[in-house]
Amino acid sequence: MSVRRFLQVLSAILLALALTVPAGTAHAAGETKAAPGDTNNLPPLRIATIERPPLAMRSGATWVGFSIELWKQIANELGRKTEFVPTATFQEMLKLVEQGRVDAAVANITITADRERVLDFSQPIFDTGLKVMVRAEGSPIGLFGAIFNWEMLGLLVLAGCILFAIANLMWFFERKSQPYFDYPYGEGIWRSFWWALNVMLNGGFEERVPQTRRGRIFAVSLLVLSLFTVSAFVAKITASLTVGHLTARVQSYRDLYSRSVGTTSGSTSAAFLRERAIAFRAYETVEQLIKALETKKVDAVVHDAPILSYYAMRKGLGKVSVVGGLLRHEKYGIALPTGSPLAEQVNRSLLRIRESGAYDRLLKDWFGDAYR
Repeated sequence: MSVRRFLQVLSAILLALALTVPAGTAHAAGETKAAPGDTNNLPPLRIATIERPPLAMRSGATWVGFSIELWKQIANELGRKTEFVPTATFQEMLKLVEQGRVDAAVANITITADRERVLDFSQPIFDTGLKVMVRAEGSPIGLFGAIFNWEMLGLLVLAGCILFAIANLMWFFERKSQPYFDYPYGEGIWRSFWWALNVMLNGGFEERVPQTRRGRIFAVSLLVLSLFTVSAFVAKITASLTVGHLTARVQSYRDLYSRSVGTTSGSTSAAFLRERAIAFRAYETVEQLIKALETKKVDAVVHDAPILSYYAMRKGLGKVSVVGGLLRHEKYGIALPTGSPLAEQVNRSLLRIRESGAYDRLLKDWFGDAYR
């Protein structure tokens, strides 16, 4: 083969390579770009949660709530479906995340240094804190309730029986000696009862003084008895009103030392109380905690502000009241396994949701203007 022929063949080969390589490269680049957006074949994200109205709760077969709806928007941003994994306790939910058995967890999960050691967290999704809830005993019906209850009714009946017995004795002893009592039994016993009641309330019998020795002995006995009886009634009513008043006057954690306090086990509220040496009873669920308050097993409960406020304004309306300011400020986040590849994607989605105004709209839908 001549040199000229060789150069022609070589030129043809190089030209062919020059024409085919860019096309192949472009085709490969097109495939690479499409791959990341193709999430249709990926399994749904497993998200652990627990009932914590209004942040996470069941509505029929579906889950709703502020945290749940926010996660749904994040999942939509990521182009992923979600499978919610319900848990019975808060500790169980966090354990699933720590062990990597779920992709994330959403509810009322406070971001803390201790949890950060074993979990990763998203950017904060909600600004909140701890508050106190008490029974609604400091309401305007407190005076009515303090006086008109079964215990007070029993005391009134007992006092009436004692007065009636004394009235009978005074009529029997004095009807022939004191003109005031000298009437037939029907009218005489009524006058005697009125006299005994007047002595008990006014503490004296300057008028219509008994004339017989036995009548005077009973009159003096009634006078002494009246001192204890009236004092007991006043003390009972005052104590009832004071308890309701004091219960409502919880303004800071210092007001909790003299009360029996409840919270949920393993929560940030339990850690808060423990740090300040406030004795408390721990309950596994929020439902058990609220029941303990309503059945008077505890005087006050400490827990997350939005959860207590939501209950007080709905199921607990008229029965409980959220009092005082925030005991401590906290922030909720989405919990993820340590080193989760989702963390960065979730945070970017959160930023886009906030910047679009969707976060503010969601906040208003669930909490009105309270958290704006």
